[in-house]
Amino acid sequence: MSPEAVAVDPAPFCHCVIPRFIRSPGFLDGLHQELASLDFREKSNDLYKFKQSDDLRKRKEPYISALRKVLFEEFREWVSAVIQVELEPTIDLSCAKYEYTDTLLCHDDELEGRRIAFILYLVPPWEKSDGGTLDLYSTDGHFQPQEVVKSLVPSWNSLAFFEVSPVSFHQVSEVLTEGKCRLSISGWFHGPSVARPPRYIESLLPRSPHIPFDHEILYEWINPVYLDMDSQAQIQEEFEERSEILLKNFLKGEKLQLVCEALQKEDIRWSSQGPPNKRYYHKAEEGSLPDILRKCLEFLRSEALFLLLSNFTGLKLHFLASSEDETEEGKATNSAGHKPKQGETSQEANGGVDQVDQPATGPQIEGARKNSSSVPLCMGELRHWTNGHYTLVHDTQMTEFALDLLFFCGCEDWDAEYGGFTSYIAKGEDEELLTVIPENNCLALVYRDTETLKFVKYINHRSLEHVKNHQSRAGFWDFSFVYYE
Repeated sequence: MSPEAVAVDPAPFCHCVIPRFIRSPGFLDGLHQELASLDFREKSNDLYKFKQSDDLRKRKEPYISALRKVLFEEFREWVSAVIQVELEPTIDLSCAKYEYTDTLLCHDDELEGRRIAFILYLVPPWEKSDGGTLDLYSTDGHFQPQEVVKSLVPSWNSLAFFEVSPVSFHQVSEVLTEGKCRLSISGWFHGPSVARPPRYIESLLPRSPHIPFDHEILYEWINPVYLDMDSQAQIQEEFEERSEILLKNFLKGEKLQLVCEALQKEDIRWSSQGPPNKRYYHKAEEGSLPDILRKCLEFLRSEALFLLLSNFTGLKLHFLASSEDETEEGKATNSAGHKPKQGETSQEANGGVDQVDQPATGPQIEGARKNSSSVPLCMGELRHWTNGHYTLVHDTQMTEFALDLLFFCGCEDWDAEYGGFTSYIAKGEDEELLTVIPENNCLALVYRDTETLKFVKYINHRSLEHVKNHQSRAGFWDFSFVYYE
């Protein structure tokens, strides 16, 4: 170890890189061989995709054992003196392989007792263009990450370490070169816990009741097969069984074409959504939208669609929808989340969508409020997804009974290998309950409960193949709405 001529950089948070960490080339070659022979398992969830070894704390191989001794004795003592904090001799060590399209998204490493994170790189000749950089984020006044302000390029036998703190947000950027492996050994030194600020809670997105458009708007937009009463009954039966359904060819062909053409107009303003420890994608500013896209959003907020969704799902999203079973007893957990209320189908009670011949009036809505614990509400946005976009599960994510609606455009031939699919998981678990893969002109409906979380998987470099195949398009779009009873 040769840390004499190194300096600790305090910005954007305390970190340091030690080049030529181990002086013996022969030791490094032996260590590399031992690591290459380990068993690695693929790890993949909302935050990351890479391969990781088992814990190295009890491995008996001579080079791994020797490195462990150096790190947790001599090097730990040196780091402890540098940061003026007594570090425990706790061993926390593993090996990771990042290959083409692997990444670890924005996070802060916060976990009880972690004080110093470290990474020893054993990589081939590496350039910034290969990706796989350790990116450091600036933070705002709420201790939320803002943007990457420094990127550390891995190099053979260099060791990076940083202090784990409320502002230590970082990521491993996507590996962009096929055939290169970013091999590293990483771990944490533990010590006294650091005082942390209160967790920042974001403002809730506004929710609104339906807007008064009657059933004519449905005939204007929707494939007629979905307005047939028998079809609605069949859809509701399937939805009540599975709590999710995909309705293909949902919009009329001419409407879909107009929407897809409008989505590619250059005068639409798209704003980046963050912070990056929770999400990164582009959202359309509604004031900049062409008329056809504004009308599409009106359709998704319309009273007639609220009632149609009631017919599709059995949920009470309109005061005319069935209310035979108002208790929670009709809900039971299944593979997609929570099952909606059972009982008489909405269109059996109301005679199908034609029942809504006139939009609801203010007094009717007010009357519904008095007769119900709440008025059905929705919130929604138009999103653009391309390489580098994602959403993450996070501690402050809202979990409540809700119906998710996703309508996809511009994703012909989209491959799940690109990412961009929406995954539903049980709280505290990585196993997926349901995956919704983008499909053109497809409406996805998913009912989720208070124990179900969702995320959009990071869209990786492979997605650029889709851009080549559809030269006028980059990524895809979706209309994302949530409806509440």
